[in-house]
Amino acid sequence: MPKAKQGFICTVCGVFSSKYNGMCAGCGNWNCLESYTESSSFSGGAITVESETPVSVESIEIAEEQRCKTGISELDRVLGGGIVQGSLILFSGDPGIGKSTLALQISHCYKHFSSDNHASDNTEKISVLYVTGEESMNQLKLRAQRLGIDNENLYISCLSDIEVTSATIRKYKPGLTIIDSIQTMAVPSNPSLPGSVAQVRESAHILSGLSRELEIPIIVIGHVNKDGNIAGPKVLEHIVDVALYFEGERKNSFRILRAVKNRFGSTNEIGVFEMRSNGLTEIDNPSSMLLEGKPGKVSGTCAVCVMEGSRPIFAEVQALATKTGFGTPRRTCSGFDYNRMVLILAVLEKRLGYFFKDADVYVNVVGGLKLTEPAADLAVAMALVSSLQDKEVGEGVLSFGEIGLTGELRNVSAAETRIKEAQRLGFKKCIVPRAVLAELGDLSNYSVDILGVQNIRQAFEALG
Repeated sequence: MPKAKQGFICTVCGVFSSKYNGMCAGCGNWNCLESYTESSSFSGGAITVESETPVSVESIEIAEEQRCKTGISELDRVLGGGIVQGSLILFSGDPGIGKSTLALQISHCYKHFSSDNHASDNTEKISVLYVTGEESMNQLKLRAQRLGIDNENLYISCLSDIEVTSATIRKYKPGLTIIDSIQTMAVPSNPSLPGSVAQVRESAHILSGLSRELEIPIIVIGHVNKDGNIAGPKVLEHIVDVALYFEGERKNSFRILRAVKNRFGSTNEIGVFEMRSNGLTEIDNPSSMLLEGKPGKVSGTCAVCVMEGSRPIFAEVQALATKTGFGTPRRTCSGFDYNRMVLILAVLEKRLGYFFKDADVYVNVVGGLKLTEPAADLAVAMALVSSLQDKEVGEGVLSFGEIGLTGELRNVSAAETRIKEAQRLGFKKCIVPRAVLAELGDLSNYSVDILGVQNIRQAFEALG
């Protein structure tokens, strides 16, 4: 007889627990367990099934990946060259950040695409099928008009039943299917509410099997709450082929699209967009955008170059060190790892004698960019000391390098690419780890003044 597997599942990491706990044993987050019921069939006797013959790996023929360009170069960069046929792609991010807007813009670029695998000759050809469970057809039509979407082969269905949605996709076999959103999809036989872990997981498995069977790409939109730990996106990451996340503040017009999982390409690339009245617009030169408005002759600011895949990205790091009014000084980070900032502060106090124990410290990366590469350490340190001493770093100065616990500067990758981009943007001086000078070769070939230093003390002395 069918038995129901009941318990609780973590909405952050997806770990199953037979009983409720305040803290998840898998990821350590609190109050993130949700009731979970999964129907499965069991039999008291032996089950007879047919076995499958294993296939030798040498006999498998590798077919070339069929990619379709979306027409949005920044998105194609993140995807690794375009959408792979038969893939399941997740768009996730905070509410209102631009997931549905980008999906609708993709449908506009697919207007000349048609599927060759239709159920019958009498079936109407559909390039893009947009399945929405959140908006009405009139609402979607108004948004399409605002974005300038004029794809006559874009068809809309207002569905929340995953079984009806699956049957519709099988019948029409569209060139691209968009599900907005996975939290509105539900399996009628499952007693859980739409948006629960059980419903999201089961719906995602159905769509994953459907995309592979019909070789149709499916884009799934998954929402997260303010804490980013709603059931769905973290559970979906294990099922989908590609997981893309939007970063940025809703009040900030700039958006960064990052791949956290990609079975068909690299996860190092990012796409930069700007939200405007007519939708998301690509930013071809994000470095100029992130450095735009950088103040001159002001303390507490320093430019840095980090690598996002093969692309050098320039950003402005700002720091503010001000006398605290409390017994315990405050430490705040935005766009930079908090623990990394505390480590840099400890090195500055121990190795250079710059004491921040009586100062509140604030670090901010302008433009909503999140710096995860250790090469940003030196720029953060220089901005901190600049603010503490109220002495400017200087205009046209770029710095990058990883800081060790002894105060030394470690080597970073792609130094030549960073220097050439700095030269193109008009920087005058680059403070870099001495170890990268061997990679750069003859320094006279560069119009920018390159200063190789061995530790952070020499880096501050190089400012003059």
